[in-house]
Amino acid sequence: MPDRVLRKVWAYFDNAGPLVGRPWPIAYRGTDSERLAVLRALGVRAFPALAYPHKAGMAEWLNSWTLEFASSYDDVVASATMFPEPGVADYLARAIDAGARVVKVHVQVGGFDPRDPLLDPAWGLLAQTGTPVVIHAGSGPAPGAFTGPEPIREILLRHPGLRLVIAHLGMPEIDDFLAIARENASVHLDTTMAFTDFASGGREAAAALGDRLGPGLLALQERIVLGSDFPNIPYPYAHQLAALDRLGLGADWLRAVCWDNGARLLGLAP
Repeated sequence: MPDRVLRKVWAYFDNAGPLVGRPWPIAYRGTDSERLAVLRALGVRAFPALAYPHKAGMAEWLNSWTLEFASSYDDVVASATMFPEPGVADYLARAIDAGARVVKVHVQVGGFDPRDPLLDPAWGLLAQTGTPVVIHAGSGPAPGAFTGPEPIREILLRHPGLRLVIAHLGMPEIDDFLAIARENASVHLDTTMAFTDFASGGREAAAALGDRLGPGLLALQERIVLGSDFPNIPYPYAHQLAALDRLGLGADWLRAVCWDNGARLLGLAP
């Protein structure tokens, strides 16, 4: 994110803001260059910078920043965002024309209804172009006025084929969002924080959750993608990978999640 935005995000986490509610130590601070060096040292080969607005009049400025940031580095995938406001489809179309390959939408932080009529042309554009949309729609870590599965179901009824990627597996409504993915072949889910000790309430709880959800995740092997929330995570990056590995779903599943599915969505080389 732009530095001044990122520092406000860090301050929010440091103060355990209402959407956090508990201590959340940021694991990876430092400068853009330092964080990029960490990702590359970890072996991450391609990644978007997923910025999102919390108020009107902010999204187009964020898009300018994310597009410029991506143009500066070969391994950064260009991204965009949006907010329910006049002209949203126009600035989103300009971002896609400029190379954005993924869009980030944060219903919880933005505090908006994704069914807002102002967003309808934007959803239509995204469905038409096949642009994947990483959307935080679940009610974790704290519910919002418009979080949960029902708004997503309604959007998909209006715009069949919309390539939504449900962030955090839709925690805590994972079962509902898995059902949505089973019902809609264009819907994916990302693994951000899922099955980590921090998000699950300890290793035993994470294991129990994995045992219960494992068959469903295996059945959706081609539509689960790796997510991390780097750098704003309260544990080492490798813990997310370890949490997925200990699900015991096999090397083919891990390969699909950690590379194949995301590469396909973002149009990267095999």
